[in-house]
Amino acid sequence: MTTKLASRAPKARAAKSLSVRPGDPDFYRGDDYPILDSIGYLLKQIRNNLDRLVDSEMEQHDLTGVQWGPLLIIKYGLGTTAAEIARAACVDTGAVTRMIDRLEAKGLLRRSPCPNDRRVVQIELTPEGERLCNEIPFGLARVSNGLLRGITPQEFDTLKGLLRRMLANVERR
Repeated sequence: MTTKLASRAPKARAAKSLSVRPGDPDFYRGDDYPILDSIGYLLKQIRNNLDRLVDSEMEQHDLTGVQWGPLLIIKYGLGTTAAEIARAACVDTGAVTRMIDRLEAKGLLRRSPCPNDRRVVQIELTPEGERLCNEIPFGLARVSNGLLRGITPQEFDTLKGLLRRMLANVERR
């Protein structure tokens, strides 16, 4: 019996050392990784379903789930050029330019030359884009509140704090 325990100990230590960087907790191990119960998998499932639910909410505005993002980025002053919008949305500038083309065709955005730099094109909301930006948060709130069903206000605050901490950990790497 002692021999079996002794023979397992080095393997367990080796698996742990391969699964953990110095200073990190050891919630997971590579030799016994619970794929379907991992944080990454659960977050991905939530994100996929969140996207599906937001797509459904945005249908009433004739928007796809990704088209509302640039509108709110402009509305809240996070970007007014394709490059700024791309940085804020974490997507490439080419994708944003194509998105801006579609939103401009819908009459929600307009392009205008930058007064300080003729090479830069400013993007601004049209009055219809402004109106729509006032409606979009209601759909986002409905989706978010549905995801939080059964969660107490204290749990909600804890969840936000934990997610912010995880985000800070990712940003430090």
